[in-house]
Amino acid sequence: MRVAVLASGTGTNLQALLDEVHGREGITVVAVASNRPDAFALQRAAAAGVATAVFGVADYPGREERDLAIADWLQEHGAELVVLAGYMQLLSDAFLARFPNRVINVHPALLPAFPGIHAVQQALDYGVKVFGVTVHFVDGGVDTGPVILQRAIELPDARDAEQVSELLRPIEHALLPEAIRLIARGAVSFDPGNPHRVSVEG
Repeated sequence: MRVAVLASGTGTNLQALLDEVHGREGITVVAVASNRPDAFALQRAAAAGVATAVFGVADYPGREERDLAIADWLQEHGAELVVLAGYMQLLSDAFLARFPNRVINVHPALLPAFPGIHAVQQALDYGVKVFGVTVHFVDGGVDTGPVILQRAIELPDARDAEQVSELLRPIEHALLPEAIRLIARGAVSFDPGNPHRVSVEG
């Protein structure tokens, strides 16, 4: 399975993919794109010999045009699955239509609770005792797509968002590669009776 990654920042989740699944079990990371030319994720990809490109919003008439340019580039590289790894942009329906049920995201909360940005701070402000990570398919909403995997951690005394994020990061780095392996094996399927429910076979 040929995997493309979109990332906006340092790329620690990308690095986890390069370390854990790239070149293994028939999985290859073939392309990494960013909306930011200074994203360190691009350097990580280049160091691994993976093709990179930058698609800034200002370089296109609008977001949909930019997203279609990204989709064109990813398809030129044969991408079969698109992974959002810290990609801080919403994707247009036009992009998602090019990769139906083939775009996944990792989110630092137990969805459907605390979608969108600043999820950890949202959870802290609410006073939750259990935090976690979700890997889900991307649809037209904000973190509303079908859940593939989730993992929780109890932090009853948590007060600091950065500290919680640091504790969640290893979970992200484990869960995202696991989801990709499952998809590559054909172990992830949609429930015909409830398309929002995903079945995962061990």
